[in-house]
Amino acid sequence: MSSRTELVIKIRPNIDAPNLSQTLAQESFQNTVLRPILKLQNELLIMVLKNYFKKHKNTFYSLSLEKRLLYIEHAIQKDIKFRNSLKGIIIGMFSVEEYQTYLLDSSALNKRMMGMLIERYQSQIQVFDALVTN
Repeated sequence: MSSRTELVIKIRPNIDAPNLSQTLAQESFQNTVLRPILKLQNELLIMVLKNYFKKHKNTFYSLSLEKRLLYIEHAIQKDIKFRNSLKGIIIGMFSVEEYQTYLLDSSALNKRMMGMLIERYQSQIQVFDALVTN
């Protein structure tokens, strides 16, 4: 039987990353752990944000594009419960070893994680228009 670590890493998509020998530890973690997890969890993360909009009376859908982008950023930066939920979705896909690495600099890695997530959501903004009818 495979260990949890092997299984968790095996299901992640492969992402081309820059030469790891020339990167900082945080950047290396971002490229080898966070990016693949965000890609793997993308569909779930989209549905979580869609549900967030629904819980907040769908006001997102009446906003201009510029305000929608700010709404996403504000939701992740200011709504602590929502942000913690998103972190849980991502951290839950860490191996035990990766979690131990994460704990060494969790504050900086959380900033990177949320920044990447904001960027991912904003770059897929058109997906939320398609979900309005669902």
